[in-house]
Amino acid sequence: MVLLLHQIKPTRGTKKKRKRVGRGNSSGHGTYSGRGIKGQKARSGVSNLKRLGMKQILLRTPKKKGFKSNKPKDQVVNLSVLNQYFKDGEAVTPKSLLAKGLIDNIKIGVKILAKGELKVKKLRFSGVKMSESAKKQIEKKEGRVE
Repeated sequence: MVLLLHQIKPTRGTKKKRKRVGRGNSSGHGTYSGRGIKGQKARSGVSNLKRLGMKQILLRTPKKKGFKSNKPKDQVVNLSVLNQYFKDGEAVTPKSLLAKGLIDNIKIGVKILAKGELKVKKLRFSGVKMSESAKKQIEKKEGRVE
């Protein structure tokens, strides 16, 4: 015998019927529809949150404002750090920065910032972003920005 799609049925006990409330006394959920007799919870218009005491918790929690971008920020390298890791005339690229342990990942951008003073001369920069003040310091030390 071949099993066909229209013959497949769920296992017994896996499907639970929805509780239909307010459909007559013979259903077992008639008259008061599972709400008891009187009181605030028996009335319409009382939210489940209020019934569970969640409303106060919801109101107390601080709401986060603003916007946070999912785009990763550039990895920052300062000029003062370059003094320790690079010699005169060397190339500064994302690969060389990764090799020396100054950045964690090549895929994320790298930005050179002008914190500290550059003492190394004639550095060649390629594939990195940099601040204006860092660019001025590099050009003062006869460095090249490509």
